[in-house]
Amino acid sequence: MIEISDRVVVSFAGEGAGEGPLSWGQQDIWRAMVRQESWLPNGAWGPLPPGTTVDDVADQLRYVMSRFPTARTRLRFDERRRPAQVVSAAGETVLEIVDAGSADPAEVAEELRLQYQNAPYDFEQDWPFRMAAVRSGGELTHSVVVMCHLVTDAFGSQVLLEELDKRPDTPLPEPQPLEQARWQTSAAGARQHGMAMRHWETILREMPLRRYPESTGKRVPRHWRGEFRSPALSLALHSITSRTAIPSAPVLLAVFAIAQARVTGLNPVVVRPMVNNRFRPGLDRVVCMLAQYGLCRLDVAGVSFAEAFDRARRSALTTYKHAYYDPAALDDLLARAAADRPGLQLPCYFNDRRDEGATAGTPVPSAAELTAAAGTGEFRWTTRQDVPFEPLIVHVDEVPGATQAIVFMDTHVIAPGDAEALLRGLEAVAVEAALDPDAPTGVPAA
Repeated sequence: MIEISDRVVVSFAGEGAGEGPLSWGQQDIWRAMVRQESWLPNGAWGPLPPGTTVDDVADQLRYVMSRFPTARTRLRFDERRRPAQVVSAAGETVLEIVDAGSADPAEVAEELRLQYQNAPYDFEQDWPFRMAAVRSGGELTHSVVVMCHLVTDAFGSQVLLEELDKRPDTPLPEPQPLEQARWQTSAAGARQHGMAMRHWETILREMPLRRYPESTGKRVPRHWRGEFRSPALSLALHSITSRTAIPSAPVLLAVFAIAQARVTGLNPVVVRPMVNNRFRPGLDRVVCMLAQYGLCRLDVAGVSFAEAFDRARRSALTTYKHAYYDPAALDDLLARAAADRPGLQLPCYFNDRRDEGATAGTPVPSAAELTAAAGTGEFRWTTRQDVPFEPLIVHVDEVPGATQAIVFMDTHVIAPGDAEALLRGLEAVAVEAALDPDAPTGVPAA
């Protein structure tokens, strides 16, 4: 365990104090935390500019804690362990300083990140941010930040980093989570939720019972994590979006659906894609949890890739519209659906975390480049544990020179070989579609 050399007390104060129920986005991530027995921390470390002082880093921490109400939000539980959010007006936190000594400071930063993420978290007492600076040779070299996922989603994190860089003092965008929760209990919020539930109920009533074949690879430990990194997938997606003018998100959603249908032999494919909800009025710049999983049904059998992409584009719009709802009521709906349809297997989660504009202005790859890159993706299993993940969830990110897909899975639900085939299938489907959009998807019609 890394020993802390110094602790600097950082005082902060900000707007938006109050107490109230969790917003829908906060409820959603809280339920995921309960299911996965984790506070789902997000952590990172990076180099500091030469000459950075302890006061400089403390000022960064002070700005974040003062600026964003979710950074000052802790939970309070009633007698039934139901959470409420408590936003403090002011407080004190601690910036920790670690001396690297003779060790590589970057390695110390990574070790400290893991230590922060693996340490227990008290939702009622702990502030959501843990921050430290690594010191080597008397100079600060790296910063380490870990935050509870209740603070924000990936899109809100981008806003947080932009504001930390520019330090605006403009009023906070509304509505913050306390106000979101008030709107969600209004008549307008009830209408939004009602429309979403009707959309979900229709699909749950009509979808095939099974999503995956019976697992032939049940293992102990049963919960696995794997990574697939593919230069070809990145190139192929860029080629497809350039040729079809369909946004990258629905293209990847269709690619995922086709790959899943090929592996499972089941069609139509039903997926729960993560929706950022930041297209809703006034919510694009709020640092908070807004993202929720939608429900999307895609028939990808007996059609061309181009037709599948167009279907995904149209279905995605409906999915996004109905991905803003009360998670507690959704859980009740899912329970009723499972009771009414014994054996109903709920769809997998799919989280596209890429930057839509990452390839803008870059050359479209040639057929020769696509062919050369095909099959070069690398897969590896990284984690096996008894603590549960979701039954099946796939995250997709852009990394230098490639697209990376990460699978979290329960081997008692889907076999490891099928999960690996699913991720490798993303590359295969995308390359085939990029080379010939009019070719069939390879999923036979019933």
